[in-house]
Amino acid sequence: MGGIPRDYIINRAITFVLTVWIAATLIWIIPRLSPVDPAEVMLGRMASGGAFVEGSDQILEQLRERFGLNEPLWVQYLLYLRSIITFDFGLSAASFPTPVSSLIAVALPWTIGLMLLSVIITFIIGNALGAFMVWERTPRIWKVVIPTLMIFTSVPPILSGLLLMWVFAVQLRALPLTGSYGLDVVPEWSLDFAMSVVEHGTLPALSIILVTFGFWTLGMRGLMITVQGEDYVNLAKAKGLRPRYILYKYMVRNAILPQVTAFALKIGLLVSGQILVERIFSYNGMGKLLYDAILDQDFAVIQGVSFIIILMTAVSVLLVDLLYPLIDPRIRQSAERVA
Repeated sequence: MGGIPRDYIINRAITFVLTVWIAATLIWIIPRLSPVDPAEVMLGRMASGGAFVEGSDQILEQLRERFGLNEPLWVQYLLYLRSIITFDFGLSAASFPTPVSSLIAVALPWTIGLMLLSVIITFIIGNALGAFMVWERTPRIWKVVIPTLMIFTSVPPILSGLLLMWVFAVQLRALPLTGSYGLDVVPEWSLDFAMSVVEHGTLPALSIILVTFGFWTLGMRGLMITVQGEDYVNLAKAKGLRPRYILYKYMVRNAILPQVTAFALKIGLLVSGQILVERIFSYNGMGKLLYDAILDQDFAVIQGVSFIIILMTAVSVLLVDLLYPLIDPRIRQSAERVA
Protein backbone atom coordinates (compact mmCIF):
# COMPACT_ATOMS: atom_id res chain seq x y z
CA MET A 1 0.00 0.00 0.00
CA GLY A 2 2.79 2.41 -0.87
CA GLY A 3 4.47 2.51 2.52
CA ILE A 4 1.32 2.55 4.66
CA PRO A 5 1.96 0.63 7.91
CA ARG A 6 0.31 -2.75 8.13
CA ASP A 7 -1.20 -1.96 11.54
CA TYR A 8 -2.92 1.08 10.01
CA ILE A 9 -4.55 -1.10 7.34
CA ILE A 10 -5.58 -3.74 9.90
CA ASN A 11 -7.15 -1.12 12.19
CA ARG A 12 -9.14 0.36 9.33
CA ALA A 13 -10.27 -3.09 8.20
CA ILE A 14 -11.44 -3.97 11.74
CA THR A 15 -13.31 -0.67 11.97
CA PHE A 16 -14.96 -1.41 8.62
CA VAL A 17 -16.13 -4.88 9.72
CA LEU A 18 -17.44 -3.60 13.07
CA THR A 19 -19.29 -0.72 11.41
CA VAL A 20 -21.01 -2.98 8.90
CA TRP A 21 -21.85 -5.58 11.56
CA ILE A 22 -23.36 -3.06 14.01
CA ALA A 23 -25.34 -1.35 11.26
CA ALA A 24 -26.59 -4.67 9.89
CA THR A 25 -27.67 -5.71 13.40
CA LEU A 26 -29.67 -2.51 13.82
CA ILE A 27 -31.31 -3.12 10.45
CA TRP A 28 -32.38 -6.55 11.70
CA ILE A 29 -33.63 -5.33 15.09
CA ILE A 30 -35.64 -2.24 14.07
CA PRO A 31 -38.20 -3.97 11.76
CA ARG A 32 -38.86 -6.56 14.47
CA LEU A 33 -40.00 -3.80 16.81
CA SER A 34 -42.97 -3.30 14.50
CA PRO A 35 -46.16 -5.22 15.39
CA VAL A 36 -46.74 -5.94 11.69
CA ASP A 37 -46.38 -9.60 10.67
CA PRO A 38 -44.85 -9.89 7.14
CA ALA A 39 -46.70 -13.16 6.58
CA GLU A 40 -50.03 -11.49 7.38
CA VAL A 41 -49.16 -8.67 4.98
CA MET A 42 -48.60 -11.17 2.16
CA LEU A 43 -51.83 -12.98 3.00
CA GLY A 44 -53.64 -9.65 3.00
CA ARG A 45 -52.45 -9.02 -0.56
CA MET A 46 -53.83 -12.38 -1.60
CA ALA A 47 -57.19 -11.37 -0.14
CA SER A 48 -57.12 -7.86 -1.63
CA GLY A 49 -60.24 -6.75 -3.37
CA GLY A 50 -62.49 -8.66 -0.98
CA ALA A 51 -61.48 -12.11 -2.26
CA PHE A 52 -61.66 -15.08 0.10
CA VAL A 53 -58.48 -17.14 0.55
CA GLU A 54 -59.30 -20.75 1.32
CA GLY A 55 -57.10 -22.36 3.98
CA SER A 56 -55.72 -19.02 5.12
CA ASP A 57 -54.46 -20.43 8.43
CA GLN A 58 -52.40 -23.10 6.67
CA ILE A 59 -51.09 -20.59 4.13
CA LEU A 60 -50.14 -18.19 6.93
CA GLU A 61 -48.24 -20.93 8.72
CA GLN A 62 -46.42 -21.93 5.52
CA LEU A 63 -45.44 -18.32 4.85
CA ARG A 64 -44.06 -17.92 8.37
CA GLU A 65 -42.08 -21.12 7.95
CA ARG A 66 -40.84 -20.03 4.52
CA PHE A 67 -39.55 -16.71 5.90
CA GLY A 68 -38.16 -18.33 9.08
CA LEU A 69 -40.51 -16.40 11.37
CA ASN A 70 -41.25 -19.49 13.46
CA GLU A 71 -37.61 -19.87 14.47
CA PRO A 72 -36.21 -18.43 17.73
CA LEU A 73 -34.84 -14.92 17.42
CA TRP A 74 -31.22 -16.00 17.79
CA VAL A 75 -31.68 -18.50 14.94
CA GLN A 76 -33.29 -15.80 12.80
CA TYR A 77 -30.35 -13.51 13.55
CA LEU A 78 -27.75 -16.12 12.57
CA LEU A 79 -29.66 -16.90 9.38
CA TYR A 80 -29.77 -13.16 8.68
CA LEU A 81 -26.01 -12.78 9.14
CA ARG A 82 -25.41 -15.69 6.77
CA SER A 83 -27.76 -14.17 4.22
CA ILE A 84 -26.05 -10.74 4.16
CA ILE A 85 -22.62 -12.37 3.83
CA THR A 86 -23.86 -14.23 0.74
CA PHE A 87 -26.01 -11.28 -0.41
CA ASP A 88 -29.06 -13.53 -0.28
CA PHE A 89 -31.73 -11.30 1.26
CA GLY A 90 -34.59 -13.70 0.76
CA LEU A 91 -37.78 -13.20 -1.24
CA SER A 92 -39.74 -10.00 -1.69
CA ALA A 93 -43.15 -10.05 -0.04
CA ALA A 94 -44.59 -7.49 -2.46
CA SER A 95 -43.12 -9.14 -5.57
CA PHE A 96 -43.25 -12.74 -4.33
CA PRO A 97 -41.45 -14.96 -5.29
CA THR A 98 -38.85 -12.55 -6.77
CA PRO A 99 -35.54 -12.61 -4.83
CA VAL A 100 -34.61 -9.31 -3.19
CA SER A 101 -31.11 -9.57 -4.67
CA SER A 102 -32.63 -9.55 -8.16
CA LEU A 103 -34.56 -6.35 -7.43
CA ILE A 104 -31.42 -4.72 -6.03
CA ALA A 105 -29.34 -5.86 -9.01
CA VAL A 106 -31.74 -4.05 -11.34
CA ALA A 107 -31.98 -0.85 -9.28
CA LEU A 108 -28.37 -0.49 -8.07
CA PRO A 109 -26.72 0.51 -11.39
CA TRP A 110 -29.25 3.33 -11.85
CA THR A 111 -28.61 4.70 -8.37
CA ILE A 112 -24.82 4.43 -8.70
CA GLY A 113 -24.90 6.25 -12.04
CA LEU A 114 -27.11 9.06 -10.76
CA MET A 115 -25.19 9.27 -7.47
CA LEU A 116 -21.73 9.43 -9.05
CA LEU A 117 -22.86 11.99 -11.59
CA SER A 118 -24.44 14.29 -9.01
CA VAL A 119 -21.78 13.81 -6.29
CA ILE A 120 -18.80 14.38 -8.57
CA ILE A 121 -20.32 17.46 -10.23
CA THR A 122 -21.45 18.87 -6.87
CA PHE A 123 -18.07 18.16 -5.27
CA ILE A 124 -16.15 19.94 -8.03
CA ILE A 125 -18.50 22.92 -8.33
CA GLY A 126 -19.00 23.35 -4.58
CA ASN A 127 -15.32 23.24 -3.68
CA ALA A 128 -14.38 25.52 -6.57
CA LEU A 129 -16.97 28.11 -5.52
CA GLY A 130 -15.88 27.85 -1.88
CA ALA A 131 -12.26 28.49 -2.86
CA PHE A 132 -13.20 31.46 -5.06
CA MET A 133 -15.19 33.02 -2.21
CA VAL A 134 -11.97 33.34 -0.18
CA TRP A 135 -9.43 34.05 -2.94
CA GLU A 136 -8.61 37.74 -2.92
CA ARG A 137 -8.42 37.95 -6.74
CA THR A 138 -11.97 36.71 -7.29
CA PRO A 139 -14.12 39.40 -8.99
CA ARG A 140 -16.40 41.13 -6.50
CA ILE A 141 -19.52 40.24 -8.48
CA TRP A 142 -18.86 36.54 -7.93
CA LYS A 143 -18.57 37.07 -4.18
CA VAL A 144 -22.15 38.35 -4.34
CA VAL A 145 -23.51 35.80 -6.82
CA ILE A 146 -22.15 32.70 -5.06
CA PRO A 147 -23.80 33.35 -1.65
CA THR A 148 -27.02 34.22 -3.47
CA LEU A 149 -27.03 30.87 -5.26
CA MET A 150 -26.72 29.09 -1.94
CA ILE A 151 -30.29 29.98 -1.02
CA PHE A 152 -31.24 26.81 -2.89
CA THR A 153 -29.45 24.80 -0.19
CA SER A 154 -32.43 25.30 2.12
CA VAL A 155 -34.84 23.88 -0.48
CA PRO A 156 -35.71 20.16 -0.12
CA PRO A 157 -34.63 18.05 -3.13
CA ILE A 158 -38.23 17.08 -3.88
CA LEU A 159 -39.22 20.76 -4.27
CA SER A 160 -36.23 21.51 -6.48
CA GLY A 161 -37.18 18.48 -8.56
CA LEU A 162 -40.75 19.71 -8.99
CA LEU A 163 -39.46 23.19 -9.92
CA LEU A 164 -37.08 21.78 -12.54
CA MET A 165 -39.84 19.54 -13.91
CA TRP A 166 -42.12 22.54 -14.33
CA VAL A 167 -39.45 24.67 -16.02
CA PHE A 168 -37.58 22.23 -18.27
CA ALA A 169 -40.17 19.49 -18.87
CA VAL A 170 -43.51 21.34 -18.84
CA GLN A 171 -42.70 24.87 -19.98
CA LEU A 172 -39.61 24.46 -22.16
CA ARG A 173 -40.23 20.80 -23.10
CA ALA A 174 -36.46 20.42 -23.30
CA LEU A 175 -36.12 17.35 -21.08
CA PRO A 176 -38.32 14.32 -20.36
CA LEU A 177 -40.65 14.47 -17.38
CA THR A 178 -40.18 11.00 -15.85
CA GLY A 179 -38.57 7.64 -16.42
CA SER A 180 -35.04 6.25 -16.61
CA TYR A 181 -34.95 6.03 -20.39
CA GLY A 182 -37.32 6.48 -23.32
CA LEU A 183 -40.08 3.96 -23.93
CA ASP A 184 -39.12 3.81 -27.60
CA VAL A 185 -35.49 2.89 -26.80
CA VAL A 186 -34.30 -0.69 -26.38
CA PRO A 187 -32.24 -1.10 -23.16
CA GLU A 188 -28.94 -2.29 -24.62
CA TRP A 189 -25.35 -1.13 -24.96
CA SER A 190 -25.87 1.44 -27.69
CA LEU A 191 -25.41 5.16 -28.23
CA ASP A 192 -29.16 5.79 -28.46
CA PHE A 193 -29.77 4.09 -25.13
CA ALA A 194 -26.87 5.96 -23.49
CA MET A 195 -28.14 9.31 -24.76
CA SER A 196 -31.64 8.50 -23.53
CA VAL A 197 -30.31 7.59 -20.07
CA VAL A 198 -28.33 10.84 -19.85
CA GLU A 199 -31.34 12.84 -21.03
CA HIS A 200 -33.67 11.27 -18.47
CA GLY A 201 -31.09 11.48 -15.68
CA THR A 202 -30.34 15.18 -16.15
CA LEU A 203 -33.29 16.56 -14.17
CA PRO A 204 -32.92 14.16 -11.20
CA ALA A 205 -29.20 14.95 -11.04
CA LEU A 206 -29.78 18.70 -11.29
CA SER A 207 -32.40 18.58 -8.51
CA ILE A 208 -29.77 17.04 -6.22
CA ILE A 209 -26.89 19.27 -7.34
CA LEU A 210 -28.94 22.43 -6.91
CA VAL A 211 -29.60 21.82 -3.21
CA THR A 212 -26.33 20.16 -2.14
CA PHE A 213 -23.50 22.20 -3.70
CA GLY A 214 -23.80 24.74 -0.87
CA PHE A 215 -22.67 22.09 1.62
CA TRP A 216 -19.34 21.80 -0.16
CA THR A 217 -19.09 25.55 -0.77
CA LEU A 218 -19.49 26.51 2.88
CA GLY A 219 -17.15 23.73 4.03
CA MET A 220 -14.45 24.70 1.56
CA ARG A 221 -14.83 28.38 2.41
CA GLY A 222 -14.18 27.70 6.10
CA LEU A 223 -11.17 25.50 5.33
CA MET A 224 -9.73 28.05 2.91
CA ILE A 225 -10.00 30.80 5.52
CA THR A 226 -7.98 28.61 7.90
CA VAL A 227 -5.34 27.81 5.30
CA GLN A 228 -5.12 31.38 4.03
CA GLY A 229 -3.16 32.60 7.03
CA GLU A 230 -0.68 29.71 7.21
CA ASP A 231 3.03 30.47 7.09
CA TYR A 232 3.65 28.45 3.93
CA VAL A 233 1.04 30.50 2.06
CA ASN A 234 2.62 33.77 3.21
CA LEU A 235 6.04 32.43 2.24
CA ALA A 236 4.77 31.52 -1.23
CA LYS A 237 3.41 35.04 -1.66
CA ALA A 238 6.71 36.54 -0.46
CA LYS A 239 8.59 34.45 -3.02
CA GLY A 240 6.51 36.02 -5.77
CA LEU A 241 4.77 32.87 -6.98
CA ARG A 242 1.81 33.29 -9.29
CA PRO A 243 -1.50 33.80 -7.42
CA ARG A 244 -3.23 30.98 -9.31
CA TYR A 245 -0.37 28.62 -8.51
CA ILE A 246 -0.61 29.54 -4.82
CA LEU A 247 -4.39 29.05 -4.91
CA TYR A 248 -4.17 25.52 -6.30
CA LYS A 249 -0.86 24.21 -4.98
CA TYR A 250 -0.77 25.71 -1.50
CA MET A 251 -4.34 26.57 -0.54
CA VAL A 252 -6.83 24.26 -2.28
CA ARG A 253 -4.58 21.21 -2.08
CA ASN A 254 -4.26 21.49 1.72
CA ALA A 255 -7.81 22.65 2.42
CA ILE A 256 -9.54 19.96 0.41
CA LEU A 257 -8.36 16.98 2.49
CA PRO A 258 -11.27 17.05 5.00
CA GLN A 259 -13.64 17.44 2.07
CA VAL A 260 -12.41 14.12 0.69
CA THR A 261 -13.52 12.39 3.87
CA ALA A 262 -16.87 14.18 3.70
CA PHE A 263 -17.17 12.99 0.10
CA ALA A 264 -17.22 9.36 1.26
CA LEU A 265 -19.65 10.05 4.10
CA LYS A 266 -21.93 12.00 1.79
CA ILE A 267 -22.56 8.95 -0.40
CA GLY A 268 -24.83 7.29 2.14
CA LEU A 269 -26.68 10.53 2.85
CA LEU A 270 -27.08 11.20 -0.86
CA VAL A 271 -28.61 7.79 -1.55
CA SER A 272 -31.14 8.33 1.23
CA GLY A 273 -31.81 11.82 -0.12
CA GLN A 274 -32.45 10.41 -3.58
CA ILE A 275 -35.44 8.40 -2.37
CA LEU A 276 -38.09 11.07 -3.02
CA VAL A 277 -36.23 12.43 -6.04
CA GLU A 278 -36.24 9.02 -7.71
CA ARG A 279 -39.87 8.58 -6.74
CA ILE A 280 -41.19 11.79 -8.28
CA PHE A 281 -39.16 11.22 -11.45
CA SER A 282 -40.10 7.50 -11.57
CA TYR A 283 -36.39 6.79 -11.75
CA ASN A 284 -35.82 3.07 -11.27
CA GLY A 285 -33.12 3.28 -8.60
CA MET A 286 -32.57 2.12 -5.04
CA GLY A 287 -34.44 5.11 -3.64
CA LYS A 288 -37.63 4.28 -5.51
CA LEU A 289 -37.24 0.61 -4.60
CA LEU A 290 -36.88 1.48 -0.90
CA TYR A 291 -39.81 3.93 -1.02
CA ASP A 292 -42.11 1.33 -2.57
CA ALA A 293 -40.92 -1.31 -0.08
CA ILE A 294 -41.79 0.96 2.85
CA LEU A 295 -45.27 1.56 1.47
CA ASP A 296 -45.74 -2.19 0.89
CA GLN A 297 -44.21 -3.09 4.29
CA ASP A 298 -41.80 -5.35 2.43
CA PHE A 299 -39.29 -5.92 5.23
CA ALA A 300 -36.95 -8.13 3.22
CA VAL A 301 -36.47 -5.44 0.57
CA ILE A 302 -36.10 -2.73 3.23
CA GLN A 303 -33.37 -4.73 4.97
CA GLY A 304 -31.58 -5.57 1.72
CA VAL A 305 -31.59 -2.03 0.33
CA SER A 306 -30.60 -0.50 3.69
CA PHE A 307 -27.71 -2.92 4.03
CA ILE A 308 -26.42 -2.17 0.52
CA ILE A 309 -26.56 1.58 1.24
CA ILE A 310 -24.64 1.12 4.48
CA LEU A 311 -22.12 -1.15 2.78
CA MET A 312 -21.55 1.40 0.01
CA THR A 313 -20.91 4.11 2.58
CA ALA A 314 -18.59 1.92 4.66
CA VAL A 315 -16.59 0.84 1.60
CA SER A 316 -16.26 4.48 0.50
CA VAL A 317 -14.96 5.51 3.93
CA LEU A 318 -12.53 2.57 3.96
CA LEU A 319 -11.14 3.49 0.55
CA VAL A 320 -10.72 7.11 1.62
CA ASP A 321 -8.95 5.99 4.82
CA LEU A 322 -6.54 3.90 2.75
CA LEU A 323 -5.98 6.65 0.19
CA TYR A 324 -5.62 9.42 2.75
CA PRO A 325 -2.01 8.58 3.73
CA LEU A 326 -1.08 8.59 0.04
CA ILE A 327 -2.64 12.05 -0.39
CA ASP A 328 -1.20 13.56 2.79
CA PRO A 329 2.27 12.28 3.87
CA ARG A 330 1.70 13.71 7.37
CA ILE A 331 -0.95 11.07 8.04
CA ARG A 332 1.40 8.30 6.88
CA GLN A 333 4.17 9.56 9.14
CA SER A 334 1.74 9.77 12.09
CA ALA A 335 0.56 6.21 11.43
CA GLU A 336 4.17 4.99 11.31
CA ARG A 337 4.92 6.60 14.69
CA VAL A 338 1.83 5.00 16.25
CA ALA A 339 2.74 1.63 14.74
